[in-house]
Parts: sequence; C-alpha cells; structure tokens
Amino acid sequence: MAKRDFYEVLGVEKGASQQDLKKAFRKLAMKHHPDRNPDDKSAEAKFKEINEAYEVLSDEQKRAAYDRFGHAGVDPSAGGGGFGGFGGGGGAGPNFSDIFGDVFGDIFGQGQARGGGRNNRGADLRYTLELDLEDAVKGATVDIRIPSHVECETCHGSGAKPGSTPINCTTCGGVGQIRMQQGFFSVQQTCPACRGSGKIIKDPCRDCSGQGRKEKKKTLSVKIPAGVDTGDRIRLAGEGEAGTQGGPAGDLYVQVAVRDHALFRREGRDLYTEVPISFSDAALGGDLDVPTLDGRVKLKIPAETQTGKMFRLRGKGVTPVRGGPAGDLLCKVVVETPVNLTKRQKELLREFHDTLDKDDQHQSPRKQSWFEGVKKFFDDML
Repeated sequence: MAKRDFYEVLGVEKGASQQDLKKAFRKLAMKHHPDRNPDDKSAEAKFKEINEAYEVLSDEQKRAAYDRFGHAGVDPSAGGGGFGGFGGGGGAGPNFSDIFGDVFGDIFGQGQARGGGRNNRGADLRYTLELDLEDAVKGATVDIRIPSHVECETCHGSGAKPGSTPINCTTCGGVGQIRMQQGFFSVQQTCPACRGSGKIIKDPCRDCSGQGRKEKKKTLSVKIPAGVDTGDRIRLAGEGEAGTQGGPAGDLYVQVAVRDHALFRREGRDLYTEVPISFSDAALGGDLDVPTLDGRVKLKIPAETQTGKMFRLRGKGVTPVRGGPAGDLLCKVVVETPVNLTKRQKELLREFHDTLDKDDQHQSPRKQSWFEGVKKFFDDML
C-alpha cells in the first residue's frame, strides 16, 4: 500500500516551520495515542504513521531528502540513506522515546535533556508571613526563621564520605534513565537503582547518611516593599531546600497575609474607617481629629451631617507596590446616641423634642418621607 504524503499526514503545508510541525504532531499524537485508544488497531496504525512523518520532517537533512526524492529519499530499503524506522531498530534515526521527551515533556512535566540529563534541584518552599497593616503599607524588614534542608558541610552536598566519590550507576550506565520496550515503541523511565541521579554512593557520609543535605533552621532577613497586600508573594532565589548530590537549591516564596486592623480596612489602594460623632456635632458641625497612617488630621464636619455620610481625604491611602498614585482615606460618619444621661440632660432633650414636634420644618429629613412610604405600603395592601 502506497504511503501518504508526510505533509498531508500532519495536515501542514510543505513550507511549514518546525514550530508548526511540532504543534500539528502534538495535536494528532494526543488524539491517536494508543493509551487513549486501547484495542483500536486503526488508531495504533494512525499513530505510527503520524510519528513516522514527524521523524522525517523534524530532521532538516531527512526533510530535504524527502522534499527532493519523496519516500524513496528516506526509505532505507531503497538505498537512499534513510533512517532505521519506527521503534528504534536501525539506529540511524531518533526513536519514539526521544520524540516523546521532546514534544510531550512540557505537557506532562517528564521532559529531560537527551543523553540522560537530570534535575537535582531542591524543592521550593513557601512561608506565610503575617504583617500589621502599617508594615504592609510603609514597608519593613522582617526576620523569619524557617526549617529547611541545607547542604551538608561534611560532604559538601555529594553525599559521599570525605575522601570518596559517587560512582556511575551500573544499572543505567550513569545516565539516570532506563529504556523499556513496550510493543512497537520504547518508554524511557527513571532508573530504580540510582533514582535518576546516575550515581551510586558506596561509602555514604555519616553526618547526612548519604543525602548530601541536613535539616536545619535558618534565619532570613526579608525586605518587605511598601504597599504589599494579602496574597502578594516575595521570591527569595536559592533560599529553598538544598539540591541533592550537589544540585542547585530551590527558592523560598514568602506569602503575605495582612492582619485585620482595629481602625482601618483596606480595599486596594484605599483605606476605610468609621468616625463616631456626637449628636450635637452632627447637628451643629465642628472639627474632629481623624487618625491616618501618617498621623492625625483635622476633618471638618458641616452642620446637619447625617449618619453614614462619607468624607474623602485624598492621598491618605496606600501607594500600591506596583506603582501609581496613593489612594484615599474614606471616613464614614456614624452618629452615636448618648447614654447614661443625667436628669437635667434628659429634661433638655425632652424640651428639644417638643420644639421639633411643634415645627415640621425642622423634622429629620428622612423621617417624613419614610412615614409616607410606610403609609403607602399599608394602603396598597388593603
């Protein structure tokens, strides 16, 4: 049966870039992969055809031969210097495990460098740092103490006893990976003997038991930039756990959590606070001392101010950590009812109340409209 054109198999134009080829191959291979289509012979054949097409077109030399001579240019039986075929038998071309690591590694997190590349990087750590609002807004330097794995001082991270060195793993030949044949393609797996490191420690270090690192608490000084908020995080490169067998250390991520404040509530770059005022100040007006994060300021309360009125103090909020102008401080006025009145104070209030009843012009501004609404509500129910 004649083979289909490789460009047609991948669904790309003849002049397609390597990026377009890889994108097309990835899409088709995911669709027809045998693991996704068990016991489906047609999907298996389709997957083999897709892989063969990509093996040729992803190699510049083979692609040039194919563009010039067609299938004969890459068919080993035709004497055209082709590759060893799907499954890795001939040895001249890449086998499926190489392509799998190259194309699918970024999806499944399994890609490794060809030739047995290994990653002994230490784990990243996360530390939740609780801050007062003042420190979050203005910035601060905070010392934190974290448990971590640090490089062993005795073996300097190698895991081997001083005077000795790790040797190459005899199971994988020092590459950290072994290949297992499964049907028509091979699978590359982490070596079970050395766990991917490619090295075996014959004489382990006594201080770290061959781990190359030890658990230890360390104190770090963290500079908190001004304007951070809950959810922001600060990355300290190389302050995570030490890598294994001399690998690089991971990073430490400091997660910011701002504590609730007794006076202020933050929303983005703005601060909110409630300002209690007396009945007389609300009615007659006056000046009040209002707290801000920069000190006290005077707030002028106009006469006849109602409870819930919002006053804005511009520039008294937060300067965002990512830049921009400072926000505002919004002060919500709350009129308080006096308590523990003396006999004389109660008499004065009754006299004041009587004067209001005699003059509707000076009634509370919302009282009349509220009663009218109540009356209409009950009239509608009848």
